[in-house]
Amino acid sequence: MSIRFHTVQEVLENYKSAIYEKDVERFISAFDSDIHIYDCWGEWECTGISQWKEIVKEWFDGLSEEGVLLKTDFADLVIEENANLAFIHCAVTFAAHKESGEKLRQIANRFTFGLRKESESWSITHFHSSLPISMETGKGIFNLK
Repeated sequence: MSIRFHTVQEVLENYKSAIYEKDVERFISAFDSDIHIYDCWGEWECTGISQWKEIVKEWFDGLSEEGVLLKTDFADLVIEENANLAFIHCAVTFAAHKESGEKLRQIANRFTFGLRKESESWSITHFHSSLPISMETGKGIFNLK
């Protein structure tokens, strides 16, 4: 699948809608083949699009098995961009809903994206999700704000 993202905002909108629709190919299309990810779920890091695609497929399959739709929202969004590079940081909320619309649960993470523009299309080259850690329990804090 070859999707062109002419603006950084198109990349973010694709991120949200592909998650909601559980469309692995469309979701992956926004990431560079040499993507390097620091994630707070399971693995310390992920390198390369094929490894990332497997992780995303497992994630979306789990959502399908559970029968939930995942709504994604960006808050405190800051985008810095020039002609060929962009840097984004924000808080991201993932809210799981039944198909009826009933909200089941939600979590929030802190995200940082690095993007590069090549051949007039933006792609995510680095992605980092994080959580603040409770000093008392050593566990992640998912809803600090």
